[in-house]
This record gives sequence, C-alpha cells and structure tokens, in this order.
Amino acid sequence: IGRARFPNTKSLDTFDFSFQPSINRQEVLEFQNLAFMEKSENLIFIGNPGVDKTHLAISIGIEACKQGCRVLFINCHELLIRLRAAYEKGLLDRSLSRYSRYDLLIIDEIGYLPIGHQEANLLFQLVNARYEKHSTIITSNSDLSAWVDIFQNPTVTAAILDRLVHHVHVVKITGKSYRLRGLK
Repeated sequence: IGRARFPNTKSLDTFDFSFQPSINRQEVLEFQNLAFMEKSENLIFIGNPGVDKTHLAISIGIEACKQGCRVLFINCHELLIRLRAAYEKGLLDRSLSRYSRYDLLIIDEIGYLPIGHQEANLLFQLVNARYEKHSTIITSNSDLSAWVDIFQNPTVTAAILDRLVHHVHVVKITGKSYRLRGLK
C-alpha cells in the first residue's frame, strides 16, 4: 500500500453512498472483488469536483494491494510530466514499460489541466501499452465526449478512448460536492 503512493487511506466502508444516490452501490462494491482486473477491464469515474471519485479509486486500489496486486496511484499532470521528462532523456521506452507493468494503474484528475499535443501522444502510448494486459482506473471531471477539448487532438483522443472504453465500466456521479455539503 505504501509503494502505491496513495495520497491518503480510503475504503468503501467510509464512502457515503446516501449522499451520492446516482451511484449504483452494488456495482461499485463488486469492484472490490477485482473481477474487472482479471478481465483487464478499466474503470472510469466521472463527475464534478468533490463527488469523491478519488475516494472510490483509492478504495479499490487499496483493496487490490491487499489482494497482492501491484498498484500505482498518480495524478495525471504528474504522470505526464514524468513521461515527458523520460522522453526528453531518451528513456521513454523504459518509463512506459515500468508504468505498463502495474496490475492496476490509477490516473487521477484527467481534465483538470489542459493536455498538450506531445503529452496526449505520450498518454496514448501508455494506454496502448496497457491495453488488454492490465487494468486502469481513471477519474475525470469531464464527460468522455469532452475529452477532445482536453487533449486538443481529435485523432489522439479517439485512439485513447477507443482503447480505454473497449473494456470499461463507467461510473458517472451526478451528486453534489462533499466539500460543499455544509454550505447553503
């Protein structure tokens, strides 16, 4: 769990499903059995800021660690910085190999910051390297249809989405922000 680099510890036991009624509780709880990983399927959690997409991703990731899986949690922006640095140093193949070996890669916060053409290409290469081999969990504040605006390249966006959604469970959370629930 420590090597997975989670920003904090979360579990599905502490997730307030009553505050997010748009979520199919049973579907999310079943992700704990990791059957999606046995099939190399992906999970994408989509929703506005504060609906606890990251909580769900961390919870499933921690359960995967407990069951002996190699997991890495990384913010999308940090991942892209690392991939770009590896590319510039001529170490991209090595870096892609490292990230593609994780049983579960959790990429948090796609869509919070714009992604340049070069970074979109690098992300495509990573998604392609993991395709049908290992599972990826992604959190995003943007619907998949808006990803073309994030990646600023329709061709690369289509290629990324094609591989991610071929075997995917999309959980769209339409509830309110936990952080703002005390405000009127």
